[in-house]
Amino acid sequence: MDRHPQQIKRERQDKKRNAINSAKHSDMRTAIKNVLETTDFSKAENPYKKAVSVIDKMVSKGHLKKNTAARRKSQITRHLNSLVK
Repeated sequence: MDRHPQQIKRERQDKKRNAINSAKHSDMRTAIKNVLETTDFSKAENPYKKAVSVIDKMVSKGHLKKNTAARRKSQITRHLNSLVK
């Protein structure tokens, strides 16, 4: 089987993009987890803002669908609102 230069380059690019995408998804999951693990409202505000920012950036870059982002933001917002009571 032939190995064309374009195919070799494509595989190289795919590995690079896969590593970047995996890192971005991992950062997002960690940000969400940090919000959900907090039990104090005042301590949860900063991680909440960071998580919403990360999710919005993922949508703008095309790494996450709009409805998925809305669901994840809704989940952490519900948790944050439950801490107020």
